[in-house]
Amino acid sequence: MIKRELKLFFTALSFYTRLPAPASAHKDSAQLLPDAIRYLPLIGWIAGFVAAAVYLLANFLFGNALAVLFSMVSTLLLTGAFHEDGFADVCDGFGGGWTKEKILDIMKDSRLGTYGVTGLILLLAVKFIAVIQVTADVNAIVILGTFIIAHALSRFAAIVVAFNHSYARSSASKAGNAVVDKGRAVNLIIAAVFTLLPMAGLIFYTGGSSIAFILIPVVLLSYYLGHYFNKWIGGYTGDCLGAVQQLCEVVIYLSLFLIWKFI
Repeated sequence: MIKRELKLFFTALSFYTRLPAPASAHKDSAQLLPDAIRYLPLIGWIAGFVAAAVYLLANFLFGNALAVLFSMVSTLLLTGAFHEDGFADVCDGFGGGWTKEKILDIMKDSRLGTYGVTGLILLLAVKFIAVIQVTADVNAIVILGTFIIAHALSRFAAIVVAFNHSYARSSASKAGNAVVDKGRAVNLIIAAVFTLLPMAGLIFYTGGSSIAFILIPVVLLSYYLGHYFNKWIGGYTGDCLGAVQQLCEVVIYLSLFLIWKFI
């Protein structure tokens, strides 16, 4: 049991990040990946911890703005821009395609178009400014909790979209249909636990239960995106899930800023 869970974790680690993993993680990865999705929020913990560590060090040396920039670069390197690439492909596909087949063909193209470049620049710009705002005048523990929550919850939102909709492409790929009937409930429950733990920890530390309000915009956004993708292409693709993660991460930063400003 423990051995299998470790294999699932390392499968998720090797697929969603550039971090080294045991060779066994690459064996039967296609079969393990559907259940490995339960550890995607835990991968968010790792990404959030790296982002916070880089931010805190860079902030001490260079100040807030450069610290945020270096923090963003660190997560891009950690994940290989995995989710950002998906977001850019979605911008290209849904921006330039008017039929399911055309949208899917554009998203499959490795080349990046005008919609993708423009969308990615705007997304990163909003994220950069939002993180500058949300990290101002807070201590290291809150910063650590903020990054971990943002990365874990945004990944969980992508999992929920995958659970509520079907894979849009007729032929499976290695990213393929990342959710199967077997173990659906347990995967979602485990992922939810890894998502809610850091939020509960930050609420306990700050004494501010209003932090939980970030769930509302995340739920609404992920529901809308899932509905939108389903309307146009009859489900989701791996790129769509990357777009969900990126957009929800930005919304989390913006929501936390508003909560701390007005509540």
